[in-house]
Amino acid sequence: MAKETETAVMTNFIYNMIKEDLEKGVLGDKCVHTRFPPEPNGYLHIGHARAVLLNYRLAKIFGGKFNLRFDDTNPIKEEQEFVDSIMEDLRWLGADWQERLFFSSDYFEAKYEFALRLIKAGKAYVCDLDQEQIREYRGTLTEPGKESPYRNRSVEENLDLFKRMRSGEFPDGSRVLRARIDMAAGNLNMRDPVLYRILHSAHHRTGDKWCIYPMYDFDHPFSDAHEGITHSLCSIEYTDHRPLYDWIVDNAVALYPEAIAFRSRQTEFARLNLTYTVMSKRKLRRLVEEKYVESWDDPRMPTIAGMRRRGFSPTSIADFQERVGVSRADSTADLALLEHCIREELETSAPRLMAVLDPIKLVITNWPEGNTEMTEMENIPGDESAGTRKVPFSRTLYIERDDFMEDPPKKFFRLAPGREVRLKGAYIIQCEEVIKDSEGNVVELRCSYDPQTKSGADTSGKKVKGVIHWVSVVHAAWIKVNLYDNLFSIENPEEEKDVDFTDNINPRSLLVCENVPSEPAVAAADPGSRFQFLRKGYFYYDPVATKDDKLVFNRIVPLKDSWAKIKKK
Repeated sequence: MAKETETAVMTNFIYNMIKEDLEKGVLGDKCVHTRFPPEPNGYLHIGHARAVLLNYRLAKIFGGKFNLRFDDTNPIKEEQEFVDSIMEDLRWLGADWQERLFFSSDYFEAKYEFALRLIKAGKAYVCDLDQEQIREYRGTLTEPGKESPYRNRSVEENLDLFKRMRSGEFPDGSRVLRARIDMAAGNLNMRDPVLYRILHSAHHRTGDKWCIYPMYDFDHPFSDAHEGITHSLCSIEYTDHRPLYDWIVDNAVALYPEAIAFRSRQTEFARLNLTYTVMSKRKLRRLVEEKYVESWDDPRMPTIAGMRRRGFSPTSIADFQERVGVSRADSTADLALLEHCIREELETSAPRLMAVLDPIKLVITNWPEGNTEMTEMENIPGDESAGTRKVPFSRTLYIERDDFMEDPPKKFFRLAPGREVRLKGAYIIQCEEVIKDSEGNVVELRCSYDPQTKSGADTSGKKVKGVIHWVSVVHAAWIKVNLYDNLFSIENPEEEKDVDFTDNINPRSLLVCENVPSEPAVAAADPGSRFQFLRKGYFYYDPVATKDDKLVFNRIVPLKDSWAKIKKK
């Protein structure tokens, strides 16, 4: 978790609002109390990380409390798998809810009692219109709605019908409970919104106990007030819902005061959008269910679980969130900035290792057969505290295929016939012979080395521009490498209205390199480790994908940092 200091959020308008509330005594003797209220119908994504870190950090800065509450009011889409994944993601991000883990379903009985009190106060009624009819009666932004023909049912009839709804007497969709507010209200959300619907579906926590479930706009504000949340922070699309939020809370305070710990207040902030991806849970679910990706935690997904498997760290995600900031206006952050944050962290923390993704054999003809020499290499350049490692050097090596060209252009400084290049941490070699197969493909390079050119003890006086990495054939550890790229080929996959967003999926978002030779130290790495494979990028040892002793490494990001170049302009 990035630092929780006042300087990290001084420009945050929500921070300033809370500070003013405390100075004016708005909270009385209560401490600041925030919450993160996910719906357990999918995995969290990078946009949710903003809400998590914002709520948790503000509570921590002001010495308050932070709740994790699952708003589990839709049993059709909710699963225990999602509950478990969300809790794992939050712990990984560094959020600590201590003993304050709650579920909206914990309060179903209290919400039912509140609904009864609304009916008794003449502020709610049972309506027999179906979903389409309710939509038709609601009116438009320029025309008022029409009252339901069931709006003036007596209190006694409404109580009877609502209790029978709970007992399971009516089929799905046949009746709903609606608030009686104002069918001519300028805000469509205030035109007698639905509070409860009938849904004969087993709940992942309550089983078959309930067949009526509260709507989000009824459930959410009541849960906030019931838990004593002082600042209900939500995304900007709920701005138009705020009058209904206040109506629910005000009536709960008036009609059911014993169930209310604090009169909660809603504040909205802009959602986080990211280039080259989609953030809609519905669309992310499509990617999983239609097999465009392997799973919710596929490293190409913008989910927290996916980014964790890709190799991003919680500190890099927190750093990204701080740099993007929090505002009231929707905006789209550049994926390059997120990648820059992880590169900046790994540049000084990731040990260097060598792996050859597309190998070609290189034989040093004047090196003694069977002889192995240990070369010493620094683990992190410029950081003596990171130490060094011994890497075996022998007669037969692997180098990258694109580090050799038979007929190189003028500015190609790597290996070519008759040309010299330095092998990283070892000797200068010269290419003397090129071996090809029957189809003309280069299969082996034969080179000679200069014994006087060993790195760190070079007495030859030679100067070469090219330095390439290598792996000893007989000492190689064999691994699998996944090269990940953007899941979508364009910045905004949803910009073309007549084209399905899946049509913009990048066909090269995953390239798999099987049987990649790497230096022996790779085999001794701990699962979850991050490294820089020299000249190839930063990689993560994926413990989820590793099976049967075949180590799997995911490329987190390549070395090229487009965001750093943008900043310099």
